[in-house]
Amino acid sequence: MKDSQLRIRYIGGPTALLEVGGLRLLTDPTFDPAGTEYRAASYVLQKTKGPALDPESLGAVDAVLLSHDHHFDNLDTAGRVLLSRSPRVLTTQAGAARLGSGAVGLATWQTVDISARSGRVLRVTATPARHGPAHADRGPVIGFVLGWEDQPDEGIYVSGDTVWYEDLREIGRRFSIRVALLFMGAARVAAVGPWHLTLTASEGVEAARALEEATIVPLHYEGWAHFSESREDIERAFGGAGLSHRLRWVPPAHPTEV
Repeated sequence: MKDSQLRIRYIGGPTALLEVGGLRLLTDPTFDPAGTEYRAASYVLQKTKGPALDPESLGAVDAVLLSHDHHFDNLDTAGRVLLSRSPRVLTTQAGAARLGSGAVGLATWQTVDISARSGRVLRVTATPARHGPAHADRGPVIGFVLGWEDQPDEGIYVSGDTVWYEDLREIGRRFSIRVALLFMGAARVAAVGPWHLTLTASEGVEAARALEEATIVPLHYEGWAHFSESREDIERAFGGAGLSHRLRWVPPAHPTEV
């Protein structure tokens, strides 16, 4: 596989194994079985679909890209166990303080370099994210852009849990994004308010327009009871916008080159 190619193995929810240039990067680890419930002070989250792969079958990973650590649908119990076996965990500054054990906290636009076996250097840049409306943000979150140090303007974008807001346009100004993994599903938790906490289908269309060269790979739109929109809603919105050709669905467990 060439350094410029991205291979995605979709595991479920926000979790995918990304292989690029010989490096293996895991997004928001969630590996608990279907039916698991997570109780917080004011709400309960329920997982409806188990992972397509178990952690033991993954093999070694070079880094975990953790958009945030404080919600179970982005880091569940089995996912926390996996963190302890990972050489690098890149996350928010608040999350790194909570996790300890060498987790690296990134502020927006801060970077970390990871050397590939080929000698090239993959630069990971933290990007803006907002987990809900401005007046009810659900805590610090980051996204990520992955790009080679010697091609700094090209990148692969992982949104993390975010809604669409103007700060995200800066990603398209700074980088030529060729693949965007968007956390969608319009997550809603009634106990914390009526608003959506992740991208709606229409916001995904807005992101696609802002990242005009990117193939759009939806993640985190299924597998949890609090999603209010489905694959069908995403397909309908992109079809209505004339952007169906930009969508790429990644089948569970199957290595897919994008």
